[in-house]
Amino acid sequence: MSYQTYEIEWQGIRICIRYAPVKWNVISHIEIETLEPARAPLPITPTGYLSHHIPIGSVEAEFDNVADCILSWLDERAQSAEWQDYLSSTIQGELF
Repeated sequence: MSYQTYEIEWQGIRICIRYAPVKWNVISHIEIETLEPARAPLPITPTGYLSHHIPIGSVEAEFDNVADCILSWLDERAQSAEWQDYLSSTIQGELF
């Protein structure tokens, strides 16, 4: 099994993506980890790390590469109320 490795930046966060288009001959595997700041939360994972399995060919059916897929996923989930609440709390700080 061979992984493709990408580094991207999203909203000032440096992210490493490892992608195996075919794992165990039955599934694709994506690992996402924030590098800088280390383990910074993302809209798709509060811990800064995510291991995600998807059907083979899912990424390639819609995107040129897995980096474009992850950027699209991040942008979509960044619109969620949960992520917007998180951003508001980190900007203002917690009072209690």
